[in-house]
Order: sequence, then C-alpha cells, then structure tokens
Amino acid sequence: MNIHEYQAKALLKGYGAPVAEGVAILKVEEAEAAAKSLPGPLYVVKSQIHAGGRGKGKFKELGPEAKGGVRLAKSIDEVVAHAKDMLGNTLVTAQTGEAGKQVNRLYIEDGADIARELYCSLLVDRSVGRVAFVVSTEGGMDIEAVAHDTPEKIQTIAIDPEAGVTAADVAAIVKALALEGAAAEDAKSLFPALYKAFNEKDMALLEVNPLIVMKDGRLRVLDAKMSFDGNALFRHDDVKTLRDETEEDAKEIEASKWDLAYVALDGNIGCMVNGAGLAMATMDIIKLYGKEPANFCDVGGGAGKEKVAAAFKIITADPKVEGILVNIFGGIMKCDVIAEGVIAAVKEVGLKVPLVVRLEGTNVELGKKILNESGLAITAADDLDDAAKKIVAAING
Repeated sequence: MNIHEYQAKALLKGYGAPVAEGVAILKVEEAEAAAKSLPGPLYVVKSQIHAGGRGKGKFKELGPEAKGGVRLAKSIDEVVAHAKDMLGNTLVTAQTGEAGKQVNRLYIEDGADIARELYCSLLVDRSVGRVAFVVSTEGGMDIEAVAHDTPEKIQTIAIDPEAGVTAADVAAIVKALALEGAAAEDAKSLFPALYKAFNEKDMALLEVNPLIVMKDGRLRVLDAKMSFDGNALFRHDDVKTLRDETEEDAKEIEASKWDLAYVALDGNIGCMVNGAGLAMATMDIIKLYGKEPANFCDVGGGAGKEKVAAAFKIITADPKVEGILVNIFGGIMKCDVIAEGVIAAVKEVGLKVPLVVRLEGTNVELGKKILNESGLAITAADDLDDAAKKIVAAING
C-alpha cells in the first residue's frame, strides 16, 4: 500500500524527522488560507498522486508548455493560481503512463533554501537479509539513471537487526553523503529515526528524494515516499486509514477483497492462473506470440468456485480485454472446481470475448467434461503453447 507525500511526512515528523510546515488541501478555495498559515514568503505547491516524476510531469489539459506538478510560488496569489491549474486536472509523468492521474489533492509547503540535494532510501536487501540504507550524493535525480551511468555514486549500508543503527552505521552514511557540520550532527538523530519508522510500520520502501542540506547547514526531508507491506497492515490500523482508493485501480481493489493476487497491466489478453510462476510463464508465452497480457491474476492453490468466479468477473470488467486465457494446473485446486467457477461467472456476466481454457492435473477429465457440456463458447487447449496460439488466433481473426 502506498500513501501520499504529505501523509508520509506527517508520519516521519512523529518520529522526529525534520520536515517543513505544510497543509494538504482538496479545494482551490482552501489554497489562500493554507498559504497564509505558513511562514513564507516562498511556497511550494505539490500535486499529490501515487507516482514519481511530478516536477517534470505535464498536465493534459494545460498543454505542453505548462509547468509541472510541483511549482514554486513567491506570493499567495501565485499559490492560488497554481492550485487552479492543478486541482482536477490530469498529470502525466514518466511513471503514470499516457493516461496520467487526476490530481485530487495538493500539498502546500513552506519553501526551503537548498544548498545540496541528496538521495536516501531504506528497503530490504534480500542479498544479505537485512534492511539497508541506499544513499547517494546525487539526490533529486532519477536514481535508476544514476545507478546505470554512475553506480559508484550509490552506496548501500546494511543494518544489523540486533544492533540497530549504530554510531558506525551513521558515520558510514555521513561519509557516503559527504556531510559535515550541522548536517553531520542532524544525521545522528535522523537516520536512526528513519530506520525505526521503517521497522515499526512494516514498510516495504521508504524513500527520501531529495534529502536536502539547507543553506543554514541543517538536514531536511524535502520529499518522502512510502510503501507498506500489505501482509502486515492488520497490525497498523493507523496506516490503513491513510489509504486513498482513488489512486488505485478499481479492479485491484475488488481483487483484494477476495484475497486475489491481481495486478492490472496494459495488454489485451486477460489471464487467470493458479500459481505465480505459472502466471509469469503464461504472460511470457502471450508476449512470445505477439500479444500483451492485460493482467497478472493468481487465484491461488486453494481457491473455491466463488473465488474463481470473482476473478473471472474482475478480468471481464477490464474494457481493454479482447480475449481471456485460463491456465490452471490442478494440484490442491481441482480442475472441476475451476470449470464450475468459470461457467458460473460466464453465465452471470456473459461472454463477449474469446475464452480459451487449459486445464491439467487433478480431475482434469471431469473439468474438461464440465466445460464441453456447458453449451458455452469455450475453446479447450491441450497445453500452454496450444492455449497461447489459440487465444492469439481468436483475437487476430
């Protein structure tokens, strides 16, 4: 689960991290009062969407020459003008794709005098089985580009979970970021605080980009991105209240209610598979034959008829889907249960696109019999290669 920047900063502030004063707003009419509540005279108006690259993004409705989704304002009138431009319009960034995301809220923040921009993130380094700081002096930039072009400028400091962030760890981070003076002193409290927040809130990612050194020599969290482990949310009612479902795909929200592993993609062939590895193989073979998967959908090994039907309905609700491939290897999950679930879903929502079903494993003959005797326009496949060929051919012709 992701949250907005202003929510992430409020959470970090509770752990003692230095953040600027700011106010989140939902309406243009709130912009003036929000700005007046801040010290000024420099303000920053930030679009709040779950995507990076906001500063370089463009609003669909404002034309290619318009400013991006993060703007400086030197007066309250400018703050209001920026709010009018942003709220309700669609921001397109490198991470949103061409569809973009509608900006439904803004964060108006007090400005900062920036001397240096740094990069800092925390994540689980699976190569060593520890939470690690990933830091670089190249903050405010595309960290992937830095990793590709100048990997030596990125350093990783793994933290011993028993010891926590030690003085030696802080010293290593300070050295990697070339901090000195007041900034080096601030580091002694900031980096342990970030680590504590990451662990106590079961985060999957905490990214501060940029972490800035201000002209007065102090550190400040200028931007913050957080992602939480969905499997641990039952422990964090306070985090669950921060969820903004308007930023999520409606199909993924519905899938989560049925405990389905579902990720919406940009292709045109819907996939329903049991097992993540089989799902990846199914998507790969669809691409091999020239098409693109519309989703990743793993119904799991122990799904019942109702869960299968729910998955099918979610897939058919995607207007991009021009064909559906069901690929099930029945082990714990029996092929006849899959067949009954598919038929129940088809009878409820109808079938407007080609459907190819490949079954293998437990009760496979019974499953095929159920499908063949259903009277529905379902194409059976003998194996995965045959299934992929048939669904692609059906769409093509």
